[in-house]
Amino acid sequence: MNSKVKGILQILLVLILIAAFGIVAYRGIGSARRGSAQNIRLGLDLKGGVSVTYEATKADPTEQEMQDTVYKMQKRVEDISTEASVYQEGANRVTIDIPGVSNASEILQKLGQAGALQFVLYENIKGKDGKASPDEGEEVTFDAKDVEMDGKMISNATATTQQSATGATENVVKIDFTGKGTKTFGKVTGDHVNERLAIIYDNKLVSAPNIESEIADGTAVVHGGFDEFSEAEDMASTLRIGALPLELKNIHDNVVGATLGSEALRTSLIAGIVGFILVILFMIFMYRVPGAVASVALVFYIGAMLLILNGLNVTLTLPGIAGIILSVGMAVDANCIIFTRMREEMAAGKTVSQAIQNGFSKALSAIIDGNVTTLIVAFVLYLRGSGTVKGFAETLAIGIILSMITAIFVTRWLLNALCYLGLDDRKYYGVQKERKTINFIGNWKKYVIISGAIVVLCIGGLIFNGASKDGELLNYSLDFIGGTSTSVSIDENTEITDDLKEEVLEVVKSATGLIGEVSSSDDKGVKKVTVRTTALNDDQKKAVTTQLASKFSVDQGKIESETISASVSNEMKRDAVVATLIAIVCMLIYIWIRFRNFSSGASAVIALIHDVIVVFTVYVVASSFIQVGSTFIACILTIVGYSINDTIVVFDRIRENRKKASSRIELSEIINQSVTETLSRSINTSITTFIMVFVLALLGVASVRQFAIPLIVGIISGCYSSICVASPVWYLLMGKGKKEKKAVTYSKKKK
Repeated sequence: MNSKVKGILQILLVLILIAAFGIVAYRGIGSARRGSAQNIRLGLDLKGGVSVTYEATKADPTEQEMQDTVYKMQKRVEDISTEASVYQEGANRVTIDIPGVSNASEILQKLGQAGALQFVLYENIKGKDGKASPDEGEEVTFDAKDVEMDGKMISNATATTQQSATGATENVVKIDFTGKGTKTFGKVTGDHVNERLAIIYDNKLVSAPNIESEIADGTAVVHGGFDEFSEAEDMASTLRIGALPLELKNIHDNVVGATLGSEALRTSLIAGIVGFILVILFMIFMYRVPGAVASVALVFYIGAMLLILNGLNVTLTLPGIAGIILSVGMAVDANCIIFTRMREEMAAGKTVSQAIQNGFSKALSAIIDGNVTTLIVAFVLYLRGSGTVKGFAETLAIGIILSMITAIFVTRWLLNALCYLGLDDRKYYGVQKERKTINFIGNWKKYVIISGAIVVLCIGGLIFNGASKDGELLNYSLDFIGGTSTSVSIDENTEITDDLKEEVLEVVKSATGLIGEVSSSDDKGVKKVTVRTTALNDDQKKAVTTQLASKFSVDQGKIESETISASVSNEMKRDAVVATLIAIVCMLIYIWIRFRNFSSGASAVIALIHDVIVVFTVYVVASSFIQVGSTFIACILTIVGYSINDTIVVFDRIRENRKKASSRIELSEIINQSVTETLSRSINTSITTFIMVFVLALLGVASVRQFAIPLIVGIISGCYSSICVASPVWYLLMGKGKKEKKAVTYSKKKK
């Protein structure tokens, strides 16, 4: 086949794929619009709704018990929303997500604590105050020996209608029993005809229907008292939840307003588009034709990412969008490595075609090693994180794998196609100019002073915070301290004053009897007043929501709340430390194996610890507006993965140059030469990632800025540590430049 025809076909194929991705992402396939970007599942932080996590009270529930619990919970929430999802987390937790609902507080109260359901003869129960004939909804007491049946004997319960004895249509609840339940219920009803059987849920009297006759067929009908069909549905739902094989307790719930979620989605997408355009312009300016090719590959990457999110049914969260935006910046990294190599090859006299082949070949090991280490971070985040952090880990991992594929294959394919078409003049690609070697090793003491100053700033900030903020070293969010946070959206034309905040505080206090901490925010025109208290129960939450909506004349959908138990917050703190340690140890082992040198692994880890301290310092110094929460884990580990990626590229070049070097050349010279050769790549790839994250911080909502600002500092620190910390530390650990005897052996290897 003619080379020009081959080149045209390759370019057309890539363009056709991009066009196909775009059409599918915009319109979808078929009447169901499968693959459309509009069909991507959105998390609660983008769509609004309710999320609640329950934990089994049983110490070690079996897998079958957990599966049964998830199934029955799913059946219950289907009555609320067809979009609701129920899934197991860990060994003993169940999470329910119900997106897009407006009556969030009512739903949360209906879900309630999934407690025990019992059937007791009405004559054997008493009101909490000793009342002989308690009413429905009252708390009751009874002896355990008087329990005739429990919820485990119910297989299903549904609300329906039937004709009454008078011919009228009435709302009823149909109950189906298990095999054991059928026998037990038959005996109970046969022995107690014309008596009342109390249905008790969480020690509250739900209903006390009269037993009209023996029921031995395994099906019972509760009728009377259901004026509205929704009341019968509530009863059926209660009976189904009571049939759970496990008792559960609420450890975390979150109510997100739909308006705030849509605003977060809109601003994040705008940030992504603006950042993407700026990265494309930067790449074309820096790398000319290869930069334009990389930009086309990035468009391919975005289209493929949308299809994968759809295909894998990934739930897209706000941190997930941040993960995609970050991975776009990181996707350019592989291209920067390749293009720098190509320029070096052309400077050595190679043709453009030869430079492309050699550039990809020599860059491959650094690209794979760098991406594997970042994948380690994504994997650890997925295992140790929860909720939105998992979403970030998923999109980051998908982005890393996809970006590596597009850089290695799509970019290469397009560059080769351009060569086939005759676009092989060096002026379109750029030739690496001769660079004067910088003495990085000779200045290692200066870098120690700079890094030491940051450590001192961190320690000083902790001391200052401890002395001035009631002993709190950091500004912990609800994730790390537990409790309930309630936020009410204020009309954009209303000024948030101290008096207004005091009014909100008083409403919460009157509804709960608790004294809270009040704060306010104005985020892209969305004004909120937030009160943080100790954990509220469901009744208190409903009272707060109702009174705030009435007091400030706002829809209940504009009132958000989040509750986290102390056990969960302590777990998050532990996970933050454990996840970081696991990631660092895994990277140490990986680098040790790949470079066959413990010093390289140790120096890379020291550089990582340096970057963790720098990012942590941001949380210390900026504690007045940056909180330490669940995204803190994602932020720290992202920087760990990003920084190690940079360091590996430098170490890979040092390893290559050591193999080629004469035994007479000092290690310090090899390191200085290697760092200088990779300097432009380190700076350029940091700039592209910086652009994406900076735009995200500039245009994103407050919760995104809390994540993006520390990342910006981490990106700068990662570039600095790879150049000025990791390499000098390796030099020191290797014995301060002693000649490597193996250098001669490397240079004389038999081919």
